[in-house]
Amino acid sequence: MILLTEYNQDEFHLLHAQTVENTMRYFARELGFADEEDFWGIVGLLHDLGFEKYPEEHCIKSQEIMKERGIDEKIIHATASHGYAITVDIKPEHEMEKVLYAVDELTGLIGAVVLMRPSKSVQERVRTKFWTTIGLRKEPFYVFKRTKGYCTTDISSNRVCN
Repeated sequence: MILLTEYNQDEFHLLHAQTVENTMRYFARELGFADEEDFWGIVGLLHDLGFEKYPEEHCIKSQEIMKERGIDEKIIHATASHGYAITVDIKPEHEMEKVLYAVDELTGLIGAVVLMRPSKSVQERVRTKFWTTIGLRKEPFYVFKRTKGYCTTDISSNRVCN
C-alpha cells in the first residue's frame, strides 16, 4: 500500500485500487484460483500505480517503477496487461489478467457513475435503458466476460452464476 500511495493520493483512485483488489480476490476464489488469491489481490491493488502522475502512460511507467523496486515480473506483466491495445502490447493471457481487464473497466465505470449521480442507487441505475443497452440486464447484475462464456455477479447477494 505504501508504494501505491507514493504515486496515487486521490481518494477516488485509492478506493478504486482497493475495490479492484477485493474484486480480484473474490474472483480468484470463485474461479478456482484460491491458492493465488494474494497474487490476484496485489495485481488488483497495483494495477493503476502511477495513474495520477502519468494517466496516459501509467501502464508503461508502472513497469519501470516496479522494476526499480524489485517487484516480481509476474506482477509487473499482469498489471501492465490491463492497458493492452491502449498503451502497451502486453496481451492479457492468464485468466487473472482477463478478469483484471474486465473488472478494472466495470468497477471504474460504476465508481464514476456513483460520483456523478450519488442520489440514485447502483441498482436503480442498472435498471435504466442506458445500462441495458450496454449489455447489462434489467435485474441488478453485472457481466464479466470470461474465457468460457459469461460470469454474472449479483450485487445484492454476491453470488456468481455460470
